[in-house]
Amino acid sequence: MQQRRQAGFTMIELIVVIVILGILAATALPKFLDLKSDAQQSALDGMAGTASSAMSLNYAGCSATGHKTAGADAAKCTKVDDCNKLTAILQGGLPTKFTVTAAALATNGATAECVLSMADYAPTAKFTGIGAGN
Repeated sequence: MQQRRQAGFTMIELIVVIVILGILAATALPKFLDLKSDAQQSALDGMAGTASSAMSLNYAGCSATGHKTAGADAAKCTKVDDCNKLTAILQGGLPTKFTVTAAALATNGATAECVLSMADYAPTAKFTGIGAGN
C-alpha cells in the first residue's frame, strides 16, 4: 500500500509569509498616511489657481465694459474692492472649507496678495487679487 503525501503549506511557511507581509506593510504605511497632507496641499493650490484665474477673468470683463457693473454689462463685470469678493465671482461661490483673508483693492487694476486657507489644514496659499468695477 502506498502512503499518500499531503499537499499544502506547513505552519512555519505560513508564519514566514505573514511576517514578511507585516514588515512590508509597516514600511509602506507611513507613505500612505502622508498622502492626506499632499492631497490637502494640492486642493489648496488648485483653489488658489482658480481664484487667481477668476480675478483675472473678472478684470478682463470689467475692462471690456469700462468697469460698468449695472445694466447690460452686469453679467460681465462684478465689483471687486477686496479679496473677499472672490465668492461673488466664482461660479457656485467659494467652497465651504476655504476662507479668504481680506485685502483692499480700492481702484480698478489695483493688485494685492490675497491669502487662502482651508479648514483643518494649517498651511495657506496666496493668489493675486485684482480690483475691478470700482
